[in-house]
Amino acid sequence: MSSADATASAGHDDAHGGGHDHPKFLQHQFDTPAQQFDAAKIGMWAFLGQELLFFSGLFVAYGIFRSWYPEMFSQASHQLNRVMGAGNTIVLLFSSLTAALAVRSAQTGNKAATSRFLLITIGCAFIFLIVKYFEYVHKFEAGLLPAHYFHPHRDHLVPGTAVPDNAGSFFAIYFMMTGVHGVHVLVGIGVLIWMWRRNERGEFSAKYFTPIDLVALYWHLVDLVWIYLFPLLYLID
Repeated sequence: MSSADATASAGHDDAHGGGHDHPKFLQHQFDTPAQQFDAAKIGMWAFLGQELLFFSGLFVAYGIFRSWYPEMFSQASHQLNRVMGAGNTIVLLFSSLTAALAVRSAQTGNKAATSRFLLITIGCAFIFLIVKYFEYVHKFEAGLLPAHYFHPHRDHLVPGTAVPDNAGSFFAIYFMMTGVHGVHVLVGIGVLIWMWRRNERGEFSAKYFTPIDLVALYWHLVDLVWIYLFPLLYLID
């Protein structure tokens, strides 16, 4: 190897932290941790943008059907448990707070607090799904199902209420929107558990907390979507 080639190679190694002080978390394609963080953050925002586009299709379908059948939507929504819906809204809002606190703890290098806040966030996610499970059970028992599976049992309806014959369209949208959201909650639980395990192994520090920051952003999106779903489905007058 010529001296010029050796010098160029050494410069490349220095730029990517090829020496003994090279951070283990720095990928070879990045020159600095800051560059890696910015690239990861941009990538996550792009992913969240396409997630919003994905959910926007469901919201458009909701808007179209509600404009066609406003009275039916109003009557059918009375079969949803507003107390459970509101409780789940509070749970998710609180989980967004603990997710943000987990990021802050990671930024300050507080491993124990980071794990604690991640576990609380995971616990809130499980609570949300458990409440949603009981809501779904009621819908199945009451026969409030999508399309031609819609066969309401009056004994299980909210007292003093009735549902139109075409309310199956409302419950089709209800199950689709809340079901897709529930899948996102499940994915969130998986990645949050992964973050907790990595934190317990000591992979994060005040110098490297990017994965926790990105997962928290995803969780905030899950929370944001539900904030719209709750009034649109549960609070129709």
